Amino acid sequence: MSTQHMPLWEVFIRPRNGLHHKHVGSIHAPDDEMALQAARDVYTRREEGNSIWVVRSNDIVASDPDKAAENFDPAGEKVYRHPSFYDIPDEVGHM
Repeated sequence: MSTQHMPLWEVFIRPRNGLHHKHVGSIHAPDDEMALQAARDVYTRREEGNSIWVVRSNDIVASDPDKAAENFDPAGEKVYRHPSFYDIPDEVGHM
């Protein structure tokens, strides 16, 4: 089976405990088990991660860029959710 006919999978790796998974790339594989094995072989050769997620690209649902205003602009009305009104003491350091 050529890669043209195999599903495309998105690969997410979590580098260490406590961190979130990050998208690292895509692979073609016939099923989820092979996708997981291929992701491990391709993206964790130097022990970069301790958790792998593979998700079929067709199963990902994304917001429509043409509807960005209706999806994200209402948050601008809630300025109290932004920490810009608070003074952060110097002892706190970078936040």
